[in-house]
Parts: sequence; structure tokens; C-alpha cells
Amino acid sequence: MKSWAAALLLTAWTLAPDLARAADQAVILMYHRFGETKFASTNIRLEQFEAHITELKSGPYTVLPVSEIVAKIQAGAPLPERTVGITVDDGYLSVFKEAWPRLRAAGLPFTVFISTDLADAGAASYMGWAQIRQLRDAGVEIGAHTASHPHMIAAGAARLDDEMQKSNARFKAELGAVPDFFAYPYGEAGPRERALALKTGYRTAFGQHSGVFHKSSEASYIPRFALNESFGAIGRFQLVINTLAMPVADVAPIDAGIGAVNPPNFGFTITGDIGNLKNLGCFSSSEGRARVEILGNRRVEVRLKNPLPRGRSRINCTLRDQSGRWRWLGTIFYVPPK
Repeated sequence: MKSWAAALLLTAWTLAPDLARAADQAVILMYHRFGETKFASTNIRLEQFEAHITELKSGPYTVLPVSEIVAKIQAGAPLPERTVGITVDDGYLSVFKEAWPRLRAAGLPFTVFISTDLADAGAASYMGWAQIRQLRDAGVEIGAHTASHPHMIAAGAARLDDEMQKSNARFKAELGAVPDFFAYPYGEAGPRERALALKTGYRTAFGQHSGVFHKSSEASYIPRFALNESFGAIGRFQLVINTLAMPVADVAPIDAGIGAVNPPNFGFTITGDIGNLKNLGCFSSSEGRARVEILGNRRVEVRLKNPLPRGRSRINCTLRDQSGRWRWLGTIFYVPPK
């Protein structure tokens, strides 16, 4: 384990809560598959998932439906300290067979985002509409995830409009209503995709960039912490469910798609008192610790040495708070294939 990650795990979750600051934020978790060990990058092992549930039930956490979390944050209403939301993308059959029975027994609500073409296809590894309706009728929240699960930032405008309209039509036909919530496939979105999600009628849209849902978060691009076999150990789980938001503005660039400017000039402005910014560290998935420049008192600029590789890359910035917990801001970039 890299030294910076080890340091986070050792300290993040053991310290006393700060009730005032945590009342306007929540950690949203994201899973895909459960107990499907052939797909390690998107799977959580069942023993890992059961340990997560035990931690959520036995620790100082409140797990709420995503709809309630969104409503309270958008209304400025307080949330319980250490509020957590659970989401699942794609609609694999293991959600129905493995995750749902465990979450139901624990009394933990969750939301599942469905790509409608996958539900229509009748593939053995995905839930069909009968199973999705059973979840819905039992109180599981259902969200949209496009029709065919494309890389949205690499698709043309006509294709994206068709994806959203087709998805909405299938939800209305099968469930009687269009979902309130949307998740971007692969977590990738820029200004065009964010505007389209809201224009299509979704109340909020979720990415896959690590971070804490906060009152300053944009409704069109809410962060979530991804969990899989490699990042599903109980230590990391305790880390992410105890993180605090990093309040920022003027994040640039806001487009996940990388074109001619590579590496991107990534930066943001801190909008609250979160401690000495000289202690802030930023880390790239492609080259590890990145150089950080602090401009004035609030502006942070992250300088990478090399262009990002093709495919998805992440930059995560963290800062240990005065209370000892960690603040976290993540972003995703996508370099299309040649």
C-alpha cells in the first residue's frame, strides 16, 4: 500500500465526530457486482460486503435513502452526523441474489441504477424487469443509467439524446414512471452531459469521482466512492465513510473528456476554513503524488508531469482536517482511444 494511503487508513475513522460540520453532507457509496470474483475490478467479495454492513450497523452511522439525502441537502436541512447512502450501478443479477437479501436483513436502504437495454436483453447475468419491479415494490429506489451504457463524452449529441429518451420510455413502460435520479456510465461527464441529464428531467445525477456529497455539490454531478475487491478492505471502507467534504468552487476543467490539453491544468478554489493548505496532497492514478501550487490563500493548482494515458484516470486531493478526519476531492478524466 502506498504510504499516503496507509496514513489515511490509520487515522481517518478513529477520531471524534464534529457534529456541526457533518450536518450538511453525506458519503454516497457505489457498488456494481457482489460475489462475482471473475470480475475483480467491479466486484465486491461477499465477505467484504458483509463486513461493510456490520460496520454500518454497529458504528456511528446513519444510512438513509438517497432520495432523502438529496432532498435534505438541497433544502439546507440538517443530516445526522456520518450519513451514508448506498448505490449500485448496472443492475447485475447478483444485486438481486446477493446484495438485496443482505441489505434487507440489515434494514439498509439502497438505490440501483439500471441501463434499460441490459434489462431488456434477458442476459443471465442481469436482472430482468420482473426482478427490478420486485425491488421497486419492496422500497428499493430505481435510477436511470442510459439505455446501452455508452461512454457519454465520446458519443454524439443525437446518440445521447436517443439514449436518454429510450431509457425514459422503457422505464415508463415497465415501471410506470421515469426515475428521479441518474448515474453517468463510467462516471464520466462534462458540461454537455450534465446539462442533458437535468434537461431530460432527472433531479440529480451521480458520477464516480471520489468525494463527499455536500451543500456545495452541483446537482448534475454528485460524487460517490467506488468500492471493489481492491478498494473494499474494511480499513478503506472505514476511511471513506468517515471523510468530510472539501468545499470548493471554480473547479477547472469541468469536462472529463481530455482533448488537446493533456495533461489537464486541474485546479479549484477552497471556499471554507479547512486548515493549512500546505498540508494538502494530490495524487494521480497515473503517476502518484502530483505537484501542488497554492496561489494566494485559496486557489489550488495541480501540476502533472506527463499526459494522462488513454482511458480513465483519477486525481484525488486530500487534507487532514483539524479534527483529524480527512477531507477529500476527486475527479475523473477520460482520454478517448485513437
